[in-house]
Amino acid sequence: MIFGEKKNIHFIAIGGAIMHNLAICLSEQGHHVTGSDDVIYDPSLSRLKVAGLAPKEFGWFPKNIQKEIDFIVLGKHARIDNPELKKAQELKIEIHSFPSLISILAKDKLKIVVAGSHGKTTTSSMIMHCLNYHKIDHDYLVGAQLEGYRNMVQISDAKIMVIEGDEYLSSALDHKPKFLHYQPDLLVITGIEWDHINVFKTLKDYVNQFYNLVNNCDERTEIFIDENDDELQKLRREFLNKNIITYSPFQWKEDTVHFNGKSYPLKIFGTHNMSNMKAAFSICQVLGVDAEGFLKSMSTFKGAAKRQQLLLENERFSLYWDFAHAPSKVKATVKAFGTKFKDQNIAVIVELHTYSSLDRDFIPMYKDSLIGAKSAIIYYDKENLGIKKMEPLDADFLKEGFNYEDLIICEHKDSLKDHLSLLFKNFQGIILIMSSGQIGGLNLLQIAKGES
Repeated sequence: MIFGEKKNIHFIAIGGAIMHNLAICLSEQGHHVTGSDDVIYDPSLSRLKVAGLAPKEFGWFPKNIQKEIDFIVLGKHARIDNPELKKAQELKIEIHSFPSLISILAKDKLKIVVAGSHGKTTTSSMIMHCLNYHKIDHDYLVGAQLEGYRNMVQISDAKIMVIEGDEYLSSALDHKPKFLHYQPDLLVITGIEWDHINVFKTLKDYVNQFYNLVNNCDERTEIFIDENDDELQKLRREFLNKNIITYSPFQWKEDTVHFNGKSYPLKIFGTHNMSNMKAAFSICQVLGVDAEGFLKSMSTFKGAAKRQQLLLENERFSLYWDFAHAPSKVKATVKAFGTKFKDQNIAVIVELHTYSSLDRDFIPMYKDSLIGAKSAIIYYDKENLGIKKMEPLDADFLKEGFNYEDLIICEHKDSLKDHLSLLFKNFQGIILIMSSGQIGGLNLLQIAKGES
């Protein structure tokens, strides 16, 4: 059992993607786990119900916090004035963010941390898939559901742990970026591109978090970086005393990767994924997997949820969903689809969902990211701007920012639904949706089939 004895653990904001998976993991280990949240969406809610961990009612209730609790796990969603948090502080109960707890649980393991502004989940998934393929026991914490894995978090007696290392702040009490907790033995940084503008107000402030990450690494830590990323090359020159190793993308053409005179079929595509795969390859080689063993495992890799995910295919169009939302992610994904489907028209729908993507100062970074798209729709919920107290956006500003004159702007899900209905009825080719959100909660398959 984790911790060696049964613990009473309460999760404040249990509904988060990692939080609910960690709660389930600890419960399955035999600990007494409770949790609260003001709202929980599926699939988190359904999974918590199956595990018997769903709150009886939504909200924050100080009565949930009793002195018998051994420690609290505080989610980022919970604010500093959360009533349950205040009660826990009054009772002097130990409080952890989930990354600080993971650092304790993984302290004796060989820790592989994958950081970067893009490709973290995919690279982590590739490493895990290879280890699973070769039956190498490992624990993990990753930001998406993966085929062959029941949960997104596992803590066991395994000697290796793969951790997706996010740069966002840990909790209302713990303002350290999550990845600063982990103390990696092997570290990947896939790339650095300004994000989380609501927290890191300047590019320099954002980049500094990665400098802190490298600076905090032990001198024995092997650090792998993409040689084609300008910010990473600046970082490498700053840390000549660190063990930094560069990698470049695999050569890829027509669903095949070529290496050492041999060819291996793939289910994923795009230069950005070839770079992610080379990062995973670098890690797996250190772990003892040879080149052929790694590439054979990649031939069965389908990707993480919502990464190049085919939702529907019929005689007129193929509908894909990709998690891309930041400028470089959108640009790389559109380019990858344009290369793979070079003889077909491509329509793209981009949801502006995060604080960064909705910020007027950030929008110009999307310039030319939609090059190659036959048609393009930008969707955002206008009401969210008011809720987040952000400046309004307008069509001309977005068209100029994206440098796409015929951009269709949808400010409400009903407008998006109407445009999608027309697109699904009339378009022939590839329809690519890029979002880290929920596209207004619309049922895309029903709309595509004309059922809604």
